[in-house]
Amino acid sequence: MVSYEEEEENQRNIEMFKLKRLINKLDGMKGLGTSMITLIINSKDQISPSMRMLTEEVGKATNIKSRVTRQNVTDALTSTIEKLKLYNKTPPNGLVIFAGLASEDGSGERMVKIDLIPYKPINTSLYRCDSVFHTEELKYLLTDNDKFGFLIMDGSGSLFGVVQGNTKTIVQKFLVDLPKKHGRGGQSANRFARIRTERRHNYLRKVAETCTQVFITNDRPNVKGLILAGSAEFKNDLSKSDLFDIRLQPIVLKLVDIAYGGENGFNQAIELTGDTLKSVKFIHEKKILTRYFDEISKDTGKYVFGMKDTIIAMDDGMIETLIIHDELSLNRLSLKSTSGSEALSVEIVPKSQATDGKYKNKNGEEFDVLENLPLTEWLLDNYKKYVNSLEIVSDKSSEGSQFVHSFGGIGGILRYKSEQVYDFSDNENQIDEDDFI
Repeated sequence: MVSYEEEEENQRNIEMFKLKRLINKLDGMKGLGTSMITLIINSKDQISPSMRMLTEEVGKATNIKSRVTRQNVTDALTSTIEKLKLYNKTPPNGLVIFAGLASEDGSGERMVKIDLIPYKPINTSLYRCDSVFHTEELKYLLTDNDKFGFLIMDGSGSLFGVVQGNTKTIVQKFLVDLPKKHGRGGQSANRFARIRTERRHNYLRKVAETCTQVFITNDRPNVKGLILAGSAEFKNDLSKSDLFDIRLQPIVLKLVDIAYGGENGFNQAIELTGDTLKSVKFIHEKKILTRYFDEISKDTGKYVFGMKDTIIAMDDGMIETLIIHDELSLNRLSLKSTSGSEALSVEIVPKSQATDGKYKNKNGEEFDVLENLPLTEWLLDNYKKYVNSLEIVSDKSSEGSQFVHSFGGIGGILRYKSEQVYDFSDNENQIDEDDFI
């Protein structure tokens, strides 16, 4: 079973992947003249000022001398207004609209009309009428959104901070006055040692309790990982202590020795853990692929790989977790026979073989192409109909590279052992079954 936290992270990764693909698509579009409109309404703004501004722009467009440019700009503005009318108020995360006549990869021009609600808040407002779509602000949304907690702890006090992307925040801090190792005159060594141990224990308890207050929300961690840093043994004692919240223990990424406390120590800890924080995004990927490879190595029968067999298993409702490479170069063609048959069919082909208009399969049969989509794009929109979860992996880790180069970059973990005998020696890209219509 997929936990709530895993499903939440998985969904965020999918939204980021969708946005990345959209940005790449928009960046590949060009227009003639300045008739491609980018409108961004941030999460705090209202719809009505943008609507008034666009209406005024339509009026100004009548002054454009070139008839073609005037018509293109007017059409783009009208399309933007049409999209804006779909919203009574600004969505909580803001609203982005792209509209205008554009060509893609040297193809003919077509009217683009895209309205997008970002998966996380966008804080910028923008209006541009240009020969390209402006995606710079969307790219900022792709910045890693993971939050990491930092505890800076030494004999002088503790600081609790959060790092998210390029932003660091000090959430809480306090000072402490602990006895030194050697007691003052007039105190017995045993009494001083007892006082010192008790004060250190109370300090450890306060730090542990503050960690729970700062880094736990709604009974679960509110940060992706936790760094314990310090210049003494305090951090080590805390990590091993029963006082330390058991919900935080699994997300401790690293214990770091630093030369300073306080904010200087916070800065030093960030520098020393840069590689650790960057590698966290691969942990989930490695985890799911390790589970997948375990099924294969143990020959449990609860796995499938290669395009053809994975598609069949999906259609049979057997896949629990579908795994695909983030640069899967396959397209899904929805076809209708030119022979007069009303039956529809689907074929999955390499991107280089995908075509609009007519398509001829390996048997020489000719079809009309009703729809030509990248397989990844289709799966992003439809996977919930067939599988429990979708995992998108890169080839940057050793596990990811093996999955792509040895298993074709597509496969799945099955719900139960398959009675279907898959022919792994024949993983052709074309499928003849009428799957996923």
